[in-house]
Amino acid sequence: MLKTLFPTLARFRLAVQLIMLFVTVYGSVFVGTYMADKISNNLPALSCAYDQMNGGYCVLIPTQHILHHRIGEGIVRAQQLTFGMVLPLLMSFLSFFAFFFVIGKAFCGWVCPLGTIQEIVGRIGRRFGIGLRRLETGDLGAATKARPVKWLLLLGLVFLLPLLTGLGVTPHSLGNPYCDICPSRVATTLLTGNTEQLALNLGDSVSFGLGGIANLLIGFTLVGALAVRQPFCRICPLLAFNAVFQRLSPMRLKKTMHENCGKCGICTEACPMDIPEIAREEGRKAYSEDCTLCGRCAEYCPQDGIIQLKWGPLALFSSRREYYKNRVKGELPDGTVKPIKFVKAATKGGEANA
Repeated sequence: MLKTLFPTLARFRLAVQLIMLFVTVYGSVFVGTYMADKISNNLPALSCAYDQMNGGYCVLIPTQHILHHRIGEGIVRAQQLTFGMVLPLLMSFLSFFAFFFVIGKAFCGWVCPLGTIQEIVGRIGRRFGIGLRRLETGDLGAATKARPVKWLLLLGLVFLLPLLTGLGVTPHSLGNPYCDICPSRVATTLLTGNTEQLALNLGDSVSFGLGGIANLLIGFTLVGALAVRQPFCRICPLLAFNAVFQRLSPMRLKKTMHENCGKCGICTEACPMDIPEIAREEGRKAYSEDCTLCGRCAEYCPQDGIIQLKWGPLALFSSRREYYKNRVKGELPDGTVKPIKFVKAATKGGEANA
């Protein structure tokens, strides 16, 4: 069925991404704001339409709110930590796990609207001939060095500062620090025609600073995506959040070693996150914390059955040599495509007349 409707896995994933981009930004028009809120705030993917009534938000918002308004303020009032405080956070995580169990980190590679936007911008950049810049791989490469950033953002902005704000240690403006700088919040609200998230809050210096950082991040993300694949995904705290629980989902990447593994490096070249482990490791070690389960490594592996996307015992997609040969005819592993030409080359006759 997939082969009939979509000649490549990438096109099928793009179709899913575009559908989910529409659903996460405009879906409440069809299902109603109440249902949209109940569904979208548990998705382990960035889906920030912030406080608007026509979209949703991700699991990081209830996490921050509960740490800020329930746990932090409960401790500062010296009240006993009761189930009334823990239960909402527990329910939020349980509903998150219900979604996450089904497709795991594929939320990042198939559903997240910010990831989709970055891929579309990258395609535009390649179409217009903007040279692709790859981060260096290896243990000391830039792609590997950037990994701790997402963990620092998760621990500092998502967990620590909201808790300190609830304790009264930090200003109230730091109650939702990550969401205040999240580029997905800006990007998805801009798609609804609302430009309010670009405005800087002059009420206090902290809010003004967070707004400035948000504008810098969305600029970095959109401009950087023209030449670097998935620039924000590399430091996204939600990717780190999903990585913590990636072993709990039956959706996973499976890699077995081949004699050419570590030599050709095509799978790492195809990976939009420039993950070196996929080329040189096997088993769980090849399923890196940065993996978004997009499936490009499996698409561009030239060996049969070496890399698979699996859900439990079921292989959803396996690398195939014939598939690889057909795939590279339209797009190279690094995403390079034929650029658009606005002016056709002059014919010999035309040159002669000129």
